[in-house]
Amino acid sequence: MQKHLLAILGSPRRHGRIAEMLQSAVSAAEKAGYITETYDLYNKNIGYCTGCMACRRDGICRINDDLPELREKLLSCDMAVLAAPTYFANVPATVKNLFDRLSGAVMDDNNGLIPKPRLKRSQRYLLLTACTTPAPFDRLAGQSSGCLRAMNEFFSAGGMSCAGKIACAGTRNLNKLPSKVKRRIERVFK
Repeated sequence: MQKHLLAILGSPRRHGRIAEMLQSAVSAAEKAGYITETYDLYNKNIGYCTGCMACRRDGICRINDDLPELREKLLSCDMAVLAAPTYFANVPATVKNLFDRLSGAVMDDNNGLIPKPRLKRSQRYLLLTACTTPAPFDRLAGQSSGCLRAMNEFFSAGGMSCAGKIACAGTRNLNKLPSKVKRRIERVFK
């Protein structure tokens, strides 16, 4: 049985370092035998969460837009890769909105104190980010680590297993992805 990889681009720059990191992951996954599909958040109609909490009961958001397509792909994938830039030690608003809108898909409110994950431990996730702050200050100042923490919270609360967290620091003057970052991404799929 073939494995499915859902690649989510959470950057408005379709040819930037984040997109390059995501493409490296997609290429490595395809070489490892995954069927891949890339989902560009900035090319989809995903409205803002209204806080109605209806999704917490049955896992389905009531807003009629492009989100149900992504929800189904996330629920059925073997691995998800989320690539998003670091914006003020966090994810861009579009990615945060995705987390808000999918909270009911990944967690069951179940009237308990702690929500129950709806995703499976056998599902894995890889997190990719980039920031202009140079290393090691990107982590010391909490920039890339803050972004990775926010992304990790979404997937781990949903019950998935972490395959890796990779940051590319100091991107302001980079014309292409450093080979060491690309190798780290490729190793996840070996």
